[in-house]
Amino acid sequence: MGGMGKTTLAQLVYNDKTVQKHFHPVAWVCVSEDFDMFKVTKTILEAVTSSTSDIKDLNRLQLQLKEKLMGKKFLIILDDVWNRNCTDWEILSNPFKSGAKGSRIIVTTRDVDVALAMRAFETHHLKELQEEDCWSLFARHAFHDANSSNMNSDFEALGRKIVEKCKGLPLAIKTIGALLRSKVDVSEWDKVLNSEIWSLSNQEIQILPALRLSYKHLPSFIKRCFAYCSLFPKDYAFKKDQLVLLWMAEGLLHKTENQTMEEIGDDCFVTLVSRSLFQKSSEDEFSFVMHDLINDLAKFVSGEFTFRLEVDSRSHLNVNKTRHVSYVITEFDKFQKFEALQEATQLRTFLALESSIIFCYMSKTLLRDLLPMLSCLRVLSLSNYENMHELPESIEKITQLRYLDISHTGIRRLPNSLCKLYNLQTLKLSRCEELETLPRDMQKLVNLRHLDLTKTPWIMEMPIHMGKLKCLQTLTKFVVSKHAGCSIRELGELANLRGALSILDLENVESFKDAEGACLRNKMDLKELALNWKAGSNTEISESQRDVLNGLQPHRNLKSLTIIYYMGGSFPNWVGDNSFSYVTSIHLENCKYCCSLPALGQLPSLQNLSIVGFDGIVAVGEEFYRSTTGSSSIKPFGALKFLKFEQMLNWKKWSSFGDENEGGAFHCLEELYIRRCSKLTGDSPIDLPSLGILEITDCPKILASLPRAPAICQLKLINCGEDILRELPIDVTKELRIGGFDMDMGDFLSHMSLPVGGLPSTLKTLEIYNCKMLGLPINLDYSCLEVLKLFSCDSLRSIPMDLLPNVKNLKIERCRNLESLTVAEQHQHDLVALSSLIIKKCPNFVSFPRGGLHATNLGKLKIEKCKSLRSLPDKMNMLLPSLTRFWIKKCRNIETFPEGGLPSNLNELKIKYCQKLIENRMGWSLQNLASLRYLTIMGGSKLDVVTFPEKGLLPTNLIDLEIYEFPNLKLFDKNGFENLTSLKYLYIGKCPKLEYCMLEEGLQHLTSLSFLQICECPLLTKRRWWERRKGKKWRRKFAHIPFKIVDDELIE
Repeated sequence: MGGMGKTTLAQLVYNDKTVQKHFHPVAWVCVSEDFDMFKVTKTILEAVTSSTSDIKDLNRLQLQLKEKLMGKKFLIILDDVWNRNCTDWEILSNPFKSGAKGSRIIVTTRDVDVALAMRAFETHHLKELQEEDCWSLFARHAFHDANSSNMNSDFEALGRKIVEKCKGLPLAIKTIGALLRSKVDVSEWDKVLNSEIWSLSNQEIQILPALRLSYKHLPSFIKRCFAYCSLFPKDYAFKKDQLVLLWMAEGLLHKTENQTMEEIGDDCFVTLVSRSLFQKSSEDEFSFVMHDLINDLAKFVSGEFTFRLEVDSRSHLNVNKTRHVSYVITEFDKFQKFEALQEATQLRTFLALESSIIFCYMSKTLLRDLLPMLSCLRVLSLSNYENMHELPESIEKITQLRYLDISHTGIRRLPNSLCKLYNLQTLKLSRCEELETLPRDMQKLVNLRHLDLTKTPWIMEMPIHMGKLKCLQTLTKFVVSKHAGCSIRELGELANLRGALSILDLENVESFKDAEGACLRNKMDLKELALNWKAGSNTEISESQRDVLNGLQPHRNLKSLTIIYYMGGSFPNWVGDNSFSYVTSIHLENCKYCCSLPALGQLPSLQNLSIVGFDGIVAVGEEFYRSTTGSSSIKPFGALKFLKFEQMLNWKKWSSFGDENEGGAFHCLEELYIRRCSKLTGDSPIDLPSLGILEITDCPKILASLPRAPAICQLKLINCGEDILRELPIDVTKELRIGGFDMDMGDFLSHMSLPVGGLPSTLKTLEIYNCKMLGLPINLDYSCLEVLKLFSCDSLRSIPMDLLPNVKNLKIERCRNLESLTVAEQHQHDLVALSSLIIKKCPNFVSFPRGGLHATNLGKLKIEKCKSLRSLPDKMNMLLPSLTRFWIKKCRNIETFPEGGLPSNLNELKIKYCQKLIENRMGWSLQNLASLRYLTIMGGSKLDVVTFPEKGLLPTNLIDLEIYEFPNLKLFDKNGFENLTSLKYLYIGKCPKLEYCMLEEGLQHLTSLSFLQICECPLLTKRRWWERRKGKKWRRKFAHIPFKIVDDELIE
């Protein structure tokens, strides 16, 4: 049953510090009813790698996930699983099998059959809470003081009876408790107890009575706000600010004398959180979700007024009643998806919801044919469509539009007719990286309250008279000009600005008076401020620049400050003044003429500090820690966690905070980066008890000891003096990156005063850069290492692989004299740990170990720009049984694959710019590779292939084929395609001589093809033939291909 606390219990396990230390990596995935294997796998991969992935294919995702989990003890929580299909679970779990013993997967589900399908070795059935536990949970939410001794007996008596009706269900208890917290009269509790809703049968109502009651007791306008949330699919994560703007656009919020609509929306949101109708997302601390049962409640109370495309049944779409429509963006959104909406002309909401897919394409027909019919819209969201380059002029006809989101699209221009949308409140243009200008008449949008221009690099000028937009609260970017109507004084007219603001081209501000005209000091809700001068501007170094910055002083509520390319000789006193007690982040960059740093040490909340490109700084001393004009007992930088100094070309000395106060500064510092400070000699802070990450790069003159930092786990030293090694805190380091030291590994270790015998047992990752004299002494023990990366180590001629028995990931790059990998004969079978091998840009590399690589767990092999290499490892088909990904690029002397061919489990093969190898393609024996699914072939400018592919070349099980840079290709051979019965994705690019009639002949057998993409093939795209009369015939012939993209355009 829902609401029993399954997710809550899993969250407690997931967030437990002991669990977090025991498992690495950990990942949380909300699966939900709509089981999407791609989305689930992608979410796990992104959680494991802490980075986004642009992979569009499930098998590739699984291969990469398998690689990342290899040998690691991981914890993965799959929350809210409904899928009972054993086959789906087998496919999903394939990458998990590469993990270390002791890895765990926790699943929460309402269905015991799911546990059976997943073959769970242990199943826990949560039971209803015991009576006293129920009361304890209720009291915590219903009373400000849950202590029973301080509780009114009447409230307790009624409360216990209400709890009894919740039947031990935690969600019901929590929700009804949150409702009663605001009821201060006993009679109101009595009404809740005696409500008829408790007695309704299951046939009369499918929503839990406690949840229905919670909704019933909401204020009427909050009820409407809650019902609107039925547009979100189950488990959809939403952000507060976005939802408040949607409510506002729909007219659900009304300002009062004391509160703006946004403030009322914030209060409404807080109420829904306090009533447990919204809860924080487990996957994103800034997002919220609704429990499935709460989502059901929202859908129940909204009735036919809301509709979710591809979630709700089409039979529930009432074109006369439905007012609000949402859908989750997919990779290709064709017009057919929206056809049912053509008669729903009274729609007020058309909301595209973000998905995990990065690049999405939309049919042009949507804008051309559907949009003009939806003239009653108040909300229009078309974000995240890469191929949307313009809005139609007809947008002006949607006169009631209040919310327009076209962020993260390829939009290049906005029609000036947009400025006739006088009711527009919100315009989102963030990440429109091709947008160059804003409409000239923006000043006419007098009701505009939020204009998001984040990450719009090509907008270099503002429309005139932006100051007339008196309602504007959000303006993320303002470019100053000397032209009338575009000066910084326009900001002074915008009294309600809040959130984040970046001001660019401040060299166009000439005086303190002009700067003060922006009235930043009065904008108390402005939290993030970036002040940018243009790089290379001709502004003279003068006191006027300091005056300008002084005039830009913000309100003391500021939390984040960035100053870039400031040309003054010093900072005004407000920068670093301890009255800015809320500032947590400061970034100062390329202030080349400043001779001293501002006194930042007394900012009590400062956690992140970056100082980059201060050419005028010679010494950092007392003035950095506190103002020389005042005194303070506060220990400097008491809250600082992250500190970076970079590109300080003349910086020589960093003084500690006074002799008697040694160790008083930076006691919370966790990360310290010092980069490209070529003259710095020493005297850095010594005692940094919390430091975990230390990086010193390109600081050759540093002589002093490294900080005393017992907690260091990551250390990077690149191009520093050898003397710095003597105090390395290596005994606690897990990751070590070194570079620029002219010594072999034995000498390096001796400098560190380590015990004889090898590397510290805690060390797992070792990266070495540009160590010209480096060798790997055979008498050292490298068995602790799991990751080894060698860059530009020119003295290396061979690498004895048997020295690295536990290395899983080996990368070798730009080692110019490396000739071979070797393995002693008696250790040939010792490479069982190796799972990834990359060799790049090693021009003299000629051979792998004699007899082949005995690496039974090698999953990825990548070889690039090894021009002397003439042969691949011997017996790959037998010795590399786990190889699933093989990439080879720009290896011009490789002519053939080894005898016996490639391993039978190979799943992905990429061959790029290997002309001789491609010319001998009929000897590849790809037909023997039953597991090969993905094949990429990039030819190169000198390749002379006229017909492709020959019959028998391609394996029948391919699902993805990419063909690029075949400059002389004229014909697709239909005989080479006729057996590709599984091919789903075909990419063709840079084939300038290929004509569409030849394409047609070649592709007629590809009946399973679902995606065709063509780019930079001028004869294929000549005169846009698919739009002409003959194009109809072509479209009929290829009607079996659902998605066709030609030069970024989705063809229907």
